[in-house]
Amino acid sequence: MTIWFREHLFALRSAFAHLRAAPGNFLFNVLVVAIALALPIAGLTLIENIRPISSQLSIEPEISIFVSPDTPRANATAISIPIKKLLKEKNITANLNFIPKDKALASLEQSSNLAEVLTTLGGNPLPDAYVLSLSNNDAGKLDALVEEIKQMPDVDVVQVDSAWVKRLAALVQILQLGLIFLAATLAVVVVVVVFNATRLQVISHQAEIAVTRLLGATNSFIHKPYYYTGALLGLLAGCLALGLIAASLQPLNRAIAEFAKLYASEFHLAPLGSIPSVILLAVSMLLGLMGAFLSVRRQLARAS
Repeated sequence: MTIWFREHLFALRSAFAHLRAAPGNFLFNVLVVAIALALPIAGLTLIENIRPISSQLSIEPEISIFVSPDTPRANATAISIPIKKLLKEKNITANLNFIPKDKALASLEQSSNLAEVLTTLGGNPLPDAYVLSLSNNDAGKLDALVEEIKQMPDVDVVQVDSAWVKRLAALVQILQLGLIFLAATLAVVVVVVVFNATRLQVISHQAEIAVTRLLGATNSFIHKPYYYTGALLGLLAGCLALGLIAASLQPLNRAIAEFAKLYASEFHLAPLGSIPSVILLAVSMLLGLMGAFLSVRRQLARAS
């Protein structure tokens, strides 16, 4: 066990010695790999900030049914009878809630800054309405149901409220698939960059490697310093990429805050948590190690 630790300690020291010999090339490779890693990290940060919003919103189909403004209250409440009959005919399980226009006006005054504007109108401009909540199992019957409700007397407007939420959920899924493809592509780029950087290191140390072999060093002993160099390159590049993304969120959040105020919201982008960050650092280190592994095996196999 002591020999094993000594070998790895010597390999780590040799890796740092290689870096001190050509720090400019190493830092340039770190920057290139960091830029490649920053793109999927930025996409992951965006998705992780959007995901809670899409999960909190209900994606169950909801239909808002607005009664004609001049319809008497008795006729407005009577519309529930044909709606319930239609639901029974189509075998649809749903909740039907009647919202009087007085209640809707009071709710609007409490939840917005339009109270003064509404009082200047001299009356209630809102119509009586129904909210029909369906289960996801009946989502396929939504379009046909909407068309039949539109044909009912005293019904003015029929609006599907949750369609935009479904579009948001679909958009998040598309972004996730795009992020996976982008991450896979840039992972190959990272491996190639580390592969070429390690190949140049091995070529520049050919004489040293030859002398080490004459002294009886095994291939494993020769390979280890380059493995550590590749892993260190990936780790530093991952740290730099996370730092760049975290720094870019500050000016971006200032712009988002001004935009969110227009919608009375406080939405802002938060950096990735500690666990995802550690996982990303581990992945970037493994990519660096993989590139070094492939390069050293190939280059030293040719030399031998």
